[in-house]
Amino acid sequence: MDNWILVVDDDAINLKMASKMLVTSGFRASCVKSGQAALDFLKNNKPNLILLDIHMPEMDGFETLRLLKADKITSDIPVIFLTADDNQSVEIKGLQCGALDFVKKPFVPEILLQRVRRTIELDQLKRDLSSEVEKQTRIAVERQRRLERMSMQIVQTLSGAIDAKDKYTNGHSTRVAEYSREIAKRFGKSEEDQENIYMLGLLHDVGKIGIPDDIINKTSRLTDEEYAIIKTHTKIGSEILKNITEMPDIVMGARWHHERYDGKGYPDGLAGGAIPEVARIIAVADTYDAMTSRRSYRSTLPQSVVRAEIEKCSGNQFDPAFAAIMLDMIDEDTEYIMREGGKE
Repeated sequence: MDNWILVVDDDAINLKMASKMLVTSGFRASCVKSGQAALDFLKNNKPNLILLDIHMPEMDGFETLRLLKADKITSDIPVIFLTADDNQSVEIKGLQCGALDFVKKPFVPEILLQRVRRTIELDQLKRDLSSEVEKQTRIAVERQRRLERMSMQIVQTLSGAIDAKDKYTNGHSTRVAEYSREIAKRFGKSEEDQENIYMLGLLHDVGKIGIPDDIINKTSRLTDEEYAIIKTHTKIGSEILKNITEMPDIVMGARWHHERYDGKGYPDGLAGGAIPEVARIIAVADTYDAMTSRRSYRSTLPQSVVRAEIEKCSGNQFDPAFAAIMLDMIDEDTEYIMREGGKE
């Protein structure tokens, strides 16, 4: 379709001259005699360009352009001012209002047509560029989403492999991740933070990959030497995850989920706020799941026993704020389904 130009001028002779020049050069032209008439016309039409006279009765070009720019439907239509003024301040004001160019009256056909063509070409280039940016942004966003989905699937597969080493804790990492995410949510964390801690929860025991199976699955009491080996899973986990440079915080859950609020935990003996917040959350979730899961030497502990232990350890083993949230979750779980096999 031919490019469509709206000419706005209160002088009939100027309208006739401009229209003839445009149509002769292959443009489609529409003409109106006032700013209000232009606004009415544009309610149902959208030309490629507006040639707008500055000096018109009732509503001048500046006011007309202001109203055009205030309406999202017409704000992106390029405007060239028509003026007989030879005044630099008028041009500055016009450009500040959003005009893209000026054409002096009386019209010089070559100049008018050249500026019309240039303005339309630049506007089309801008639109094409904007469209391409939007397209590439959509592609990039979808690619990022695919990578995130793939990353999560890899993490879930890895956490499943970790849990598979211990026949008595199937699904442990997933449950810890879910409890941790819920605690973070109730604490007021953003959705992004919630998903981040979910991933850290899935990977908190990744270091157990480096622990011999016979120690992990031992049914009798561990010796001091064996317990010391078990404790190394926090350091092993952080060594594995530190290579993921795109997520430097990913080591926090793996390394510090066995730290205690009173400073008596391991591997680094951190205390209070020195323990990363995500690790303090995972610590509560991890202990809760340990007590509500079956072990080789016992069945799932009664909910009342679990609650009492969480309450007793608040302030020494656990951050009191996160222990309180876990106690609320326990109190709301009247059917005791928040445990291994509880939802089956």
